Amino acid sequence: MSLLVKGQAQGREIVKVTPASAGWKHVGFEAFRLVPGERLQLILPADREGCLVVLTGSADVLAGSQRFPRLGGRASVFDERSPDAVYAPPGARLEIAAHDTVELALATAPASGRLPIRLISAAGMQRSIRGRGSNTRYICDILPESEPAESLLVVEVVTPAAHSSSYPPHKHDTDDLPAESVLEETYYHRIDPPQGFAFQRVYTDARDLDESMAVGDHDVVMVPRGYHPVVMPHGYRGYYLNVMAGPRREWHFKNDPAHDWLMSR
Repeated sequence: MSLLVKGQAQGREIVKVTPASAGWKHVGFEAFRLVPGERLQLILPADREGCLVVLTGSADVLAGSQRFPRLGGRASVFDERSPDAVYAPPGARLEIAAHDTVELALATAPASGRLPIRLISAAGMQRSIRGRGSNTRYICDILPESEPAESLLVVEVVTPAAHSSSYPPHKHDTDDLPAESVLEETYYHRIDPPQGFAFQRVYTDARDLDESMAVGDHDVVMVPRGYHPVVMPHGYRGYYLNVMAGPRREWHFKNDPAHDWLMSR
């Protein structure tokens, strides 16, 4: 089975990954596009929490009995501002009404339902710069380990043209805390300009998994295990929304020893 899930260029549903389609246990991911005035209703499964991210455009979100008006507002995921998001527990009903052209992402993962619905405001998200030189990238923590959730971790990253990202190659597929944790992961890619592409490789030490992909705009890469670096070609910026979840909600990773020397440069 290929780890690359192609996004649809037209229609409401852009891309969808379920635990069943991915062959794993934890991460679910969907992306949608809405036209002005369009409405979308989503109901979370009885055993899965969700994080709804308004990637672009603005929309009203009704989550259970709580109404969050005019969330979002970015013209592009490459804008230097954070998105708005809504956390929802299992079984929650989400109703979205688009004010303009809207792109949404819904991340899901197992949960028991002990946390309430809440707004995750753009104003409260931490933004940072990671790496240096041609390894520099720009981070926005949407639902990090420091914020309440049962399983989900959600972050977005912008990688400049001709830069590397998720680099040096790292993995999180071994239960060896505090050195490394087990987390499944999806990468939802956007490319600027959109006719471009990114390169992503997913590989293990034993090379029993070793897949290299040319990734287009709106595509998803599934990372069940192994190292998973991303490289942007000259002239094209990359964005990806990461969703991670696993048996424990802790992000600890191990760099590929063959490339760890890069950390000293």
